[in-house]
Formats: sequence, structure tokens, C-alpha cells
Amino acid sequence: MKKMRTQGTVFIHVLVVLGCLAACTSQAPTHAPAIPPNAVVGVREPQLKPEFWIARESHAKQIVLDTQQIAEQNARLAQLDPTVHDLGKFPAALSGSDVRGWIGKYAQYPDEKMYDEAGREIERSVFDGLMQSVALESVPGTQPTRYGLVVKRADLRSFPTPMRVFDSADDRDIDRFQESALFPGTPVVIAHQSLDGNWWFVVSPLYAAWVEKRFIAEGPAEAVFRYTRKTPYLVVTGATAKTVFTPVRPEVSELQLDMGVRVPVLADWSSATPVNGQHPYTAHVIELPVRAADGTLQFTPALLPRTADTSSDYLPLNRANLLRQGFKFLGERYGWGHSYNARDCSGFVSEVYRSFGVQLPRNSRDQSQTPALNRISFTKADDHERRLEVLRSLEVGDLIYIPGHVMMVIGYDQGMPYVIHDTTGISYRDGSGEVRRVVLNGVSVTPFTPLLFARKDPFVDHITSILRVRP
Repeated sequence: MKKMRTQGTVFIHVLVVLGCLAACTSQAPTHAPAIPPNAVVGVREPQLKPEFWIARESHAKQIVLDTQQIAEQNARLAQLDPTVHDLGKFPAALSGSDVRGWIGKYAQYPDEKMYDEAGREIERSVFDGLMQSVALESVPGTQPTRYGLVVKRADLRSFPTPMRVFDSADDRDIDRFQESALFPGTPVVIAHQSLDGNWWFVVSPLYAAWVEKRFIAEGPAEAVFRYTRKTPYLVVTGATAKTVFTPVRPEVSELQLDMGVRVPVLADWSSATPVNGQHPYTAHVIELPVRAADGTLQFTPALLPRTADTSSDYLPLNRANLLRQGFKFLGERYGWGHSYNARDCSGFVSEVYRSFGVQLPRNSRDQSQTPALNRISFTKADDHERRLEVLRSLEVGDLIYIPGHVMMVIGYDQGMPYVIHDTTGISYRDGSGEVRRVVLNGVSVTPFTPLLFARKDPFVDHITSILRVRP
């Protein structure tokens, strides 16, 4: 692959030259990290709190990107990154070739054996049925562009089915049909319907895949986009928040809103008017989209407790807030493609940055290759020392990519860079040189340099790129 030199490369080269005088010697590992009783190499209990890392930052509260810079960066991402869809600029009609192209990305027979949840090999006849279910032949040559809003957190699937599929008979975690998830209030373009009529293929700002149509309310483009721009609003800044329980409107009762979700506030709601039978003074009155019996888009008030972790705007992007936001997910179960009502490695970093209003591509591969952000790319020509040199210049919030995985830098301790990441597990060599494997399956704190890729080579030697969300 041709070696890429981007603006981010130049930036980091300069940073290395300037920073190594003060940092390279003090941050050079001098000994192997200790292995504590929990077997997670190099991790002590104090390191599991954001305050430990914030205290080590001399400019923890310094703004990294202001509101205008974030808006400009998001606009650049929408313009330059082909994995990001600006739904507001879609044409009035969709071409059949575009729709078939989106669907055909997933509507393919697997190259290898696949297994169900019981560990049984899936017969080809099952895939025959799935291929028929996408009804590719019924895609018209052209169709009016239809819009909708997500009304409840919903899985995005490769095929229009909830069936879980694995590439190993003993795997129960990585469902190969699970692509991502959509959150309440997300706009989508409705492109196609499954053969059974229960699923829609939709295009969202960051992904295109199948979703159960019961989670989408269809409405005119004007109403859909007006909702996403309404002010004032709240931003969910906790890992999740839930609306107040109500038996009156079950569709908005205890509705989960994940980090970074933005919801309009009905600021002029009269305190004398109950919301779903409850006095609103202890909560925020928010507006949520709901799906009517005929599938059309409607809106209704709901209560979000004032105790919920929310903000009246996106958080200021500084290192202290980055650390606090990342650690709010600490210990959450790993969920490939947002399964298990959780998130995976790229979903984790995306939602942390989304709480600041920063948009990132959905998948780790797309994030690592995006042409719109400040990054440095590595090739096989970059040796171990070159990679270590760049690692010494990392800052809190930088994103490190290896094939299939992304980690967020949280700082240095005892000469080593540490990361927080949503991971299935880690491998490293103990004091005797033996490889040890620790199953984590959750958002975890680890040092970076001791970790092994495929239980063999250092992670360092497999870095594909580093993203820095900076000017």
C-alpha cells in the first residue's frame, strides 16, 4: 500500500520533534509492568478512575476544539468521507442502482461456514431464504425519497432477520449479521422493504442496513429535519439516560437514550399541565418521535428526570471531559455492532466524542482511513522505533487503530501510554516470557505497549493509523 502523508502526519512529526526533548526520556519504559492479582497487566485500582488521569494533565481544561471548529470539522467529514451520508442533500428520487448497491453490499452468500446460537452449521437453504427476503428484484428503477425518524434504539442488520449468526461453533458474542444500532431521533432515508414487509432498508447519517420497521416512523422530510434542529435541547452526557415510566404512553416509557443523543426541550410547557399524568416540575419536558398505528410520524411529550446525566448543550471539548466521558462506560459489556444493548470499540469512541458534538465514521476501519480528520498512517516501512517515537507524542483523546480495533489514549504512567477501549480481551507476555490471555469483554483500561496482536507481535507493530481530533 502506498505510504500516506497527510496534514496530520506533518502535525505529529512536528509534535514529536518539539515534544521528545521533554517527553521521550521521561516516558521511555524502563521496566516491564507489574501483573496484579486481577491479571490485567500494569493496571492498579487508582487508574480505574478518571481523576487519576486528569490530575496528570497540566492543561486538562484547555479547549481542544471550540463549537465553530467542531461544526467545520463535521461539515468537512460529510463532504469528504464517503461513509457519511448527508441526508438533507439526497435527491427527490432514489435510483434503483443506488439502492441495489447499498443492499447488495450485504446480500451475499458467506464464503465460509456459519453457525447458529446452538453451534450448528447453518444450511445453505437458510441463506437461500435470506437472499430471497431482501427482494432485490423488486427494487424499482426509481422511487421517491422517503424519510423517517428512529423512535427506539434499534439494531441495524445485514439481512432482514433477528437470527444471530457466528463464524465459529463456540462463539456467542460476535453476531456477523449485527452491523450497528440507531438511536431515538436519528433521521433515516427509507430505501426498500423486505419480502415479508416487516423490515426496511434504511440509510442513516453514518450507516445503511436493515432495521425492523416498527422502530421507524415515516414522515415528510421537513418534519424530520426540523425535529433534528429544534432548540432548546438536551444532550445525554451519561452512558445512558431513561425517560420516566408512564402507563399512559408506553412507547416513551423508560425509553433509553444513549450518550450523545440530542432531544428537544419543550421549554414553554406549562407547569400546571401534567405530562402523561405526572407533574413535570421534577423533570425536563422533552419531545420525542413516536410511530402511529399506521406507521406515520407523530410527536409527544415525555419526562426526562432532572437527575439524569444530561447537559443543555454539547460538552466543552477538553481533556478532562474526554476522560470523564470515557470512564462513564468503564465495565460495560462488550457488544459487537452495538449488540447486548451496549457498543463495540468504534461505537464506544464515537459516542464519547458525540457528547461533544463531534461526528466520527461508524466503523474502526472507516475511522482510521477517513480523509477528513487529522491522522497519521503507518505502513510496513515504519519500523518499531518509528512507531514508538510517535507513541511518545500521544495526547489524551488520540485514537490508536490496529486492524479491527480502536483505543483512546488516556495518558502516561511509568513511561507507558495507557488506553481505554471496548475489547474482548488482551494478550501479553509475563515475566517468564509466556503469553497470557485475559478475557475482558468490556470497556477496560490497559497499558498499550505490552499488548500483543494475535498473541504474537506487539500491538505497536500493527498500528495502522492514529487519529487526533484537533485543529
